[in-house]
Amino acid sequence: MGNTVKSKIELNVELDENRVPEKLFWSAEDGGISNEEAKAMMLSVWDDKAKEMLRIDLWTKDMPVDDMKIFFHQTLVAMANTFNRATQDEKMTATMKDFCDYFAEKLELK
Repeated sequence: MGNTVKSKIELNVELDENRVPEKLFWSAEDGGISNEEAKAMMLSVWDDKAKEMLRIDLWTKDMPVDDMKIFFHQTLVAMANTFNRATQDEKMTATMKDFCDYFAEKLELK
């Protein structure tokens, strides 16, 4: 077996007295990111044994609702693109992108 390389992604969350996120920071040294502030994050990991997704969704209490709508739209578009790269299923990708357009239209993002 060849040499393995490790890469670290770090998330730090500052909470208020009620454990509500006030600030989010992330670092990914390999990507040149060091302690950058963010207002929201969604992290999904696949548990192969249980065949289920595990998630962490966080946003700061000062994240504007209008920005959250944009964040969700961009996340949906990114998921459609990732789905296409992972499966090469053009038909379902097109269906997902149609939904993204519908989502944006209904929220008046476009």
